[in-house]
Amino acid sequence: MLPTINLTGDLVLAERISTRFNKVCPGDVVLVRSPVVPRRIVTKRVIGMEGDRVSYVADPKSSDKFETVVVPQGHVWIEGDNIYESNDSRKFGAVPYGLIEGRVFLRIWPPKDFGSLGRRAE
Repeated sequence: MLPTINLTGDLVLAERISTRFNKVCPGDVVLVRSPVVPRRIVTKRVIGMEGDRVSYVADPKSSDKFETVVVPQGHVWIEGDNIYESNDSRKFGAVPYGLIEGRVFLRIWPPKDFGSLGRRAE
């Protein structure tokens, strides 16, 4: 999630209530149980909800070719903010909504970056 969240030193708060009531929206930063390594929780940004058409660059290092998918019912499309180094839906596809563990809403450390992680303009 670079540059939004640093690899070391950032401390964030997340809540689980909005994920249980389907209140997660595109642009939200979420905690997701990895579909590849189920013991790992990853932080990603929601790009698309069920029924949304999402265009993405499958391999940004070697191609500018866009691919388009429609997010299946009950799934979300997630991506990291660092498209060159992120293991996300571009590699493993849409993830079931049930794998979302929480929504990150506030950075509390370091103090100079304290504040909301609000939605990124899409």
